[in-house]
Amino acid sequence: MRYMILVKANADTEAGVNPGPEIFEAMGKLNEEMVNAGVLLAGEGLHPSREGARVVHKDGRNVVVDGPFAETKELIAGFWMLDVKSLDEAVEWANKVPGMQEGENLEIRRVFEIEDFPADAFPPEAAAREQELRDRIANR
Repeated sequence: MRYMILVKANADTEAGVNPGPEIFEAMGKLNEEMVNAGVLLAGEGLHPSREGARVVHKDGRNVVVDGPFAETKELIAGFWMLDVKSLDEAVEWANKVPGMQEGENLEIRRVFEIEDFPADAFPPEAAAREQELRDRIANR
């Protein structure tokens, strides 16, 4: 099962403040541990929202809203994508994340797999097409 660990933004990440070298080193060690365990599919930090945009569907059309965005608690500062056996295993990895500050949290969400959808909602031909796209991405 794939799970995404979402790192929530805070005032520092939105201000573009980088963590100290000790946190970068600890994150590198955690990433290496996850790679060695065969569970890390991807993991990245994100630039502050002032460098981003939102596409909002309003009045029947899409409207682009440039960052920054005011509500930091709703923003994502980074993520890890893991392939693990259970939510409990994803939580175990999340508990190893260094540099957490008082009140900060990580959100862990399971990623939908093709087989999670009922056949009438995701017909076999659409599922096959989706799987073929996933295979192409994996083989890039």
